[in-house]
Amino acid sequence: MSQVKLILSDGVPGLGEAGDLVQVKPGFARNYLIPQGKAIFASDARIRELEHHKRLVAEKVAKELKTLQAVKAKVESLKLEVKARVGEEGKLFGSVTSANVHELLIAEGVEVDRRRIELKEPIKEAGEHTVPVKLHRDVVAQLQVHVVPEE
Repeated sequence: MSQVKLILSDGVPGLGEAGDLVQVKPGFARNYLIPQGKAIFASDARIRELEHHKRLVAEKVAKELKTLQAVKAKVESLKLEVKARVGEEGKLFGSVTSANVHELLIAEGVEVDRRRIELKEPIKEAGEHTVPVKLHRDVVAQLQVHVVPEE
């Protein structure tokens, strides 16, 4: 049986992601993928356009990754110090949250989205802590945060 070439506009489980060039049976294309807006027919012009678009996206991602590597190096060179009230056994009165870490990063001149600071739970003890900052799915910086007692 013949196959039809399509370019996926949306991710389809078991078939591919948006932008993939796939071959499917004509009935599947005609009855499901095209009416649902999940795919378009793959003409030669559209395939060339898709390849050009992928090249542009790859160049943009490479440039962005280079920039993020520089931000990662800057974040990892920092050692943030947080002064907090500390009780017995080094426990904090309150905690240090990702919002606190975000404010300290801004004070150091590093612009990072607060949601990128992946603090699993607030810091509740004095001492050295490593906080991951996910700048991109491939770029994760390890930020050093030192919690010291207030005098």
